[in-house]
Amino acid sequence: MSKWLVLLLCLPLFSQSQDIKIIPEPVSITEKTGSVTLNTNSSILVVGNNPDAIRVAKLLSEALSKPTGYKFPVKSGSGSKVAGNNISFQLNSKADESIGKEGYKLTVGTNGINISANTPAGLFYGTQTLIQLLPTEIESKTEVKGVKWTAPAVEISDYPRFGWRGLMFDVSRHFFTKQEVKQYIDDMVKYKYNLLHLHLTDDEGWRVEIKSLPKLTEVGAWNVYKVGTFGNFTAPTPDEPRNFGGFYTQDDIRELVQYAKDRFMNILPEIDIPGHSLAAVASYPELSCTQGSDKYTVHSGEKFMNWTDSGNIALMDNTLCPANENVYAFYDKVFTEIAQLFPFEYIHMGGDECAKNFWKKSDAVAQLMKRENLKDMNEVQSYFVKRIEKIIESKGKKLIGWDEILEGGLAPNAAVMSWRGIKGGIEAAKMGHEVVMSPTTFVYIDYMQADAVIEPPVYATLRLKTSYEFEPVPDGVDPKFVKGGQANLWTEQVYNLRHAQYMTWPRGFAVAEALWSPKEKRNWSDFVPRVEKQFERYDVAEKKYAPSVYDPIFKAEKDSASGKLIVEMSTEIDGLDIFYSFDNSFPDKFYPKYEKPIVVPKDASTMKVITYRNGKPIGRLNVMPVAELEKRATRKRR
Repeated sequence: MSKWLVLLLCLPLFSQSQDIKIIPEPVSITEKTGSVTLNTNSSILVVGNNPDAIRVAKLLSEALSKPTGYKFPVKSGSGSKVAGNNISFQLNSKADESIGKEGYKLTVGTNGINISANTPAGLFYGTQTLIQLLPTEIESKTEVKGVKWTAPAVEISDYPRFGWRGLMFDVSRHFFTKQEVKQYIDDMVKYKYNLLHLHLTDDEGWRVEIKSLPKLTEVGAWNVYKVGTFGNFTAPTPDEPRNFGGFYTQDDIRELVQYAKDRFMNILPEIDIPGHSLAAVASYPELSCTQGSDKYTVHSGEKFMNWTDSGNIALMDNTLCPANENVYAFYDKVFTEIAQLFPFEYIHMGGDECAKNFWKKSDAVAQLMKRENLKDMNEVQSYFVKRIEKIIESKGKKLIGWDEILEGGLAPNAAVMSWRGIKGGIEAAKMGHEVVMSPTTFVYIDYMQADAVIEPPVYATLRLKTSYEFEPVPDGVDPKFVKGGQANLWTEQVYNLRHAQYMTWPRGFAVAEALWSPKEKRNWSDFVPRVEKQFERYDVAEKKYAPSVYDPIFKAEKDSASGKLIVEMSTEIDGLDIFYSFDNSFPDKFYPKYEKPIVVPKDASTMKVITYRNGKPIGRLNVMPVAELEKRATRKRR
């Protein structure tokens, strides 16, 4: 057989066709001739009577019925596979070791559509792939007339690379309702995520009912409503009402946990301690080392922390007192109730960004250090973490925390979530601890997605292409210690679900592919058209996403000889044309086209830029002040 024939035969396994654009990329795709069209007579047959398989079939029936107008009745029994225009589900009587616990095989052909798996979870993930094979209108919330609901003939064999495929949703900085969390879960499972990390407590709010400690939600769940740029708000006045926020009752949590479980997703609860604890301290001031203060209030976005290269300095004590035995008794109550609400094996204790300047002033902490032979504040925090680990383990759970829990000595059995790059994850893995990779450099989806001149202002920019480069297993690390990874959506600047969607997608597509698909199949050029197909689907579904991938990338520098300001521009994806103006008017395709670095005119105050593809505008209008370009050029030169 010639090498060219071998190459041709292998092509279907390595790239998707014009008609098939699935995220995350399946392990194996073999395209066949023909297609299957669903119609009013189509039904879903579950071979056997497994209740979870039947439930998955009903979820699929509901998803297909709304846009098609067809009923898709679910039938179960021991009959043979459905033929023609129907869908069959089959749990393997003997496990197919090639696809594991969450994998599936999907066949679309003359005998209808068949999904087989070892577990109901595999069937569920197979349905998510099937939906992406159907026309984009399948995402409509209402019936769409005149569409042929056709799926191309194909054979897909698929399974995940990692077992931990997560997104962290911060519901503390801004509260999101139970229904909004369900919508976020619905968006996640389409791309085969299986873990929702809920950041439930922070300085801005305590979001989960603890029946034995009612003030945590009576006081800690509420702050003052502010709009603008978080961190720069004016301090609330005493007469401003503290009625902004909310919390989940324990019944709400049980409902969310069951909703997620029905979709084969776990929920990881995070109670962030010993820093980020102002909501708790405002509710119970005796938890603090700072004695006699009655001025604690839940943070509303005003400045209360100074950030320096060497760490953070709190202007108000937002930490728990590690020298106070009552703190441990208090959190024993908290974790008792949390453990009963969340069946997942881990509880996240936070541990990040603990400002220790008030600990340094505390006589009680000084006495603790002397008694326990602790030489510095990192060891004080390590002492606290180890105490908390014992409490969490006493509830039958495992502790996981942000990588700061490494400082001063890691608790014996703790898992580490590495966020400050990958260094902490590497260190923990080499110590034999389990690791979840979640570095700011690739997966912090609260970061801006394009240039700061057009995005809501946050700390840094993280573009889609960079997120797509996320690799959870660093060189030199034993993969058995890397459980997987996750993206994190902090919500200081995220006020509503529409913006949460905007920040999550499309970067959430990139992370999903990093966690599910084989490493060797990752390909940016192949990924981009699949992202754009998801954009079409989101347009139909009326979900928000960021089009930032179409926006220009600016690079400014000063010419060393002439001192003139020079601007270079590029785009993340190929095939875009960039048009610009300096005369304050709005550029279109009849304006100057960017071909090479531009010398900024001496008296220009503003540069306006827009991108086109195939003669049509595709990017957003970027308005770049020349003063900002000057600032960036000067900063680079230094």
